[in-house]
Amino acid sequence: MALKVAFQMDPIERIDIRGDSTFALLLEAQWRGHDVFYYTPANLSLRDGKLIAEGHSLTVEDRPGNHYRLAHPRSVDLAGYDVVYLRQDPPFDLAYITTTHLLERIHPGTLVVNDPVSVRNAPEKMFVLDFLDLMPPTLVTRSADQIRAFRDKHKDIVVKPLYGNGGAAIFRIPLGDTNLNPLIELLGTTFREPIMVQRYLPEVRKGDKRIILVDGEIAGAINRVPAPDETRSNLHVGGTAEPATLTRRDKEIGARLGPELKRRGLIFAGIDVIGDYLTEINVTSPTGIRQVAQFGGPDIAAMIWDVVEKKVKTERRKGRAR
Repeated sequence: MALKVAFQMDPIERIDIRGDSTFALLLEAQWRGHDVFYYTPANLSLRDGKLIAEGHSLTVEDRPGNHYRLAHPRSVDLAGYDVVYLRQDPPFDLAYITTTHLLERIHPGTLVVNDPVSVRNAPEKMFVLDFLDLMPPTLVTRSADQIRAFRDKHKDIVVKPLYGNGGAAIFRIPLGDTNLNPLIELLGTTFREPIMVQRYLPEVRKGDKRIILVDGEIAGAINRVPAPDETRSNLHVGGTAEPATLTRRDKEIGARLGPELKRRGLIFAGIDVIGDYLTEINVTSPTGIRQVAQFGGPDIAAMIWDVVEKKVKTERRKGRAR
């Protein structure tokens, strides 16, 4: 079943295809014979009620440095497409939020992956707060007094911007570290939104596990181990990927989150688990597909496309019935 598919994503010339999940989805789309259209968020417009994207036909090849070809530049009405993948990376700012409002206008007649309403309502560090019993002690605040009291109680903390991404501006501040006050001042002037503070989990030295769920079911996982001189485990700040074995606790967390992810139309999600604790739920532009495959795990891109094709087929049947 060949589909008309659009990818809203970051500039394709800048991505590192060796670890990019969007690229894995593009390769699978091409293998299945889908017609792929590519555009960036800046080229999305609402014109007289029609959602218009300016972009190109796209073909891809799994060759670093020579991984894409663009052709047939044009404007298209996205309502005429079967699927739009919402795949640009955060920051989750007003520009990002605006694209969800625009894409909401065509969903579900055009299936948007992930559901733009749910993406808007489930930013990584906020959605996870619905599952506080699975999390380490957590504080969301702009109050310096609250942050200091939290550190006094838990002794060793991690401070991070509420809408940050990729490990940026994450700091570990143990008791006695005199950088806490200037750090609070810096984050308070740099970011208008509150700060997230969590008890430091020493288990992170063994890794921060990324577990990928597809339509609410655990599909695979990798472990990301921080460098010896780092607190952060993110791969692009020096973390090392390694195979992961799912524990009983991992499966319990996945079972708790899965039904809610499915209900919200969050087909592709990545959750982060350190030790026995859930720390984030990633739904904007999750990663990890290629790393799972590199360690002999399942082809998660194919699993996602299986779900997407089934949903499109179901929507078509509903349309004919109407």
